[in-house]
This record gives sequence, C-alpha cells and structure tokens, in this order.
Amino acid sequence: MHLRLIVPPDRSKRVLDTLVDDPRVTSIVRLPGAAHRPAGDVIECDVTREATSEILGWLKQQGLYDDGSVAIALVDAAPSRNARQAEKAAPGAPDDAVIWDAVVDKAYNEAKGSWVYYAFLTLATMIAAVAVITDSSILVVGAMVVGPEFGVVAALAVGLALGNAGLTWRAAWLLVLGFLLAIVVTTLAALVARAVGWIDTSDVIAARPLTGFIWRPDKWSAVVAVLAGCAGVLSQTAGRANALVGVFISVTTVPAAGDLALSIAVWAPEQIGGSAAQLGINLGGMTAAGVVTLLLQRRIWRTYLRVKGRAGARVEA
Repeated sequence: MHLRLIVPPDRSKRVLDTLVDDPRVTSIVRLPGAAHRPAGDVIECDVTREATSEILGWLKQQGLYDDGSVAIALVDAAPSRNARQAEKAAPGAPDDAVIWDAVVDKAYNEAKGSWVYYAFLTLATMIAAVAVITDSSILVVGAMVVGPEFGVVAALAVGLALGNAGLTWRAAWLLVLGFLLAIVVTTLAALVARAVGWIDTSDVIAARPLTGFIWRPDKWSAVVAVLAGCAGVLSQTAGRANALVGVFISVTTVPAAGDLALSIAVWAPEQIGGSAAQLGINLGGMTAAGVVTLLLQRRIWRTYLRVKGRAGARVEA
C-alpha cells in the first residue's frame, strides 16, 4: 500500500525516523515544506498490507488525522528487491490483513448515497420486472449485475460489526429508501404498461420455469445469501473487487424487488408476500454474514499476530 502523508513540521522527524526503522516500510521519500493545505512536510512510502493498519493507528496517535493528512492507495505491482524484502519482514499473507481505516472510509462513502445510486437501483429493478414478464434468466442476471446495493449492505455490516451507530443508521436508511424508491417507480411503470395493454395479471402469475424461484424463497435462499455476504465482505476487505461480480449474480435482491413491484401493480397477493420475503431473506442474510465475517477476520488476524509476533521494528505510541 502507498501512503502519502502531510506531517506537521514538529512531528516530521519522528514520523520519518519511525518509518525508516520499520523493515516493513520501503520507498520512503520526504519533501520538506512541500505541502500548503495543510502545511507541512510531504512523506511518501510503500507499506506492506499486513503492517498498514498498525502504522495508520500509530500515525493517528501522532495527530496526523487531525493536524495533517493521510491518503492510502493500492500499489498494483512493486517488482523490486526492496519491496520483496519488506514483504518478507511482515508476518502473514497480504490478503489476510484488513486495513480497517480504508474499510470504514469506503463504508461511509457507500452510505452517502447519490442520484446515481438511486438511478442504477431503479433501472436494475425495472430490468428485473421485464425479466419476470418475459421469463428471461439472462435479464435476471443483468439486473443483478446492474444493482448497486451490495456496497450499502457491506457498509451496514461494517457499522454493526464495529458498533458505529451513525454508519449503521445511514446505511440502513439508504438501503430502505433506495429499494422503496425503486419499487415505487417500477410499480408506476408497470401500472402504465398494464393500462396500455402491454401486461396483465396472467403474465405475472403464470408458470415461469426460469424466474419462478424469485418469489418462492426456501432454505437455499438463506444459504446463498449467507455465502454471498461472506464472499462479498471478504472481496472488499482483501482488495479483491473482481469477486464482487460473482456476488452480484448470486443474490436475489433486485429481482425480488422487481417481482414485488409487478405483483403490486397487477395485485397478486401471494407473490407480493413471496417476493418481499425473498428480498428480506437476502438482505438480512448478507448483512448477518457480513458482520460475522468482519468480526472473525479481526479476531483471527489479532490472534495470528499475537502468536506469530510482529517482525521488525515496533511503532511506539
């Protein structure tokens, strides 16, 4: 991981000396007086992923989060001997380490909400509604991929796991508001389509071999939601964002929302209940699994460090 620090002059030497003395840190550069807002020295360095949280915690104790600046970026490749030596000095594997400051910061960004989030969720729900009408499994997958809701679910899990009431409330509210808006808009569109004769009740309640599972939740719905929640949180904490695509196409949140909107528009009470249950099971299962995964990650990593012992220099408070 690459750190760009702006350090107040009175703490610059201590921060620089500590980083230089830590074998898990390399490529250290200091630019005296280069920063103007906030004012201070710019220090840049590359840190092994395993050591990043520890070093960030020490920098926070030094007041850099309040009086300076800290920026974190992923280094895609560092094919140098110094980088390999730094990695050897850090215990464990990079994917096992969680950079909690980055996780929390990303969770807050996801929980902010934007018109793009609402737009994508609404469009995904409308695609899912068309998938139900046409009984198209391809459109169901497309709707799952377009849906942006997992980032908010992950933010909710982070808030619950870390006991952050503010983050938990913001994420939960955004999740509820987003799905409510998407379902309302899709329901209105379905009512228009029904009024002009494009759809009727039979299109929704008819046997649907490829999409009927959407409104018929069973034990496997909960199993998949739990597995997807674990995989999704792991992909984000380990920096494996490409794995999220698999999560998107495995959970039936957006398809259930689309089916629910259609069922309301044509008034199919049985499917209303089934779709709502499917949506609740998936959101609840993913959130619970995410919380447990985060807590286990923190416990396992702390236990590993305690047993293995930290290699190299210590960062002292």
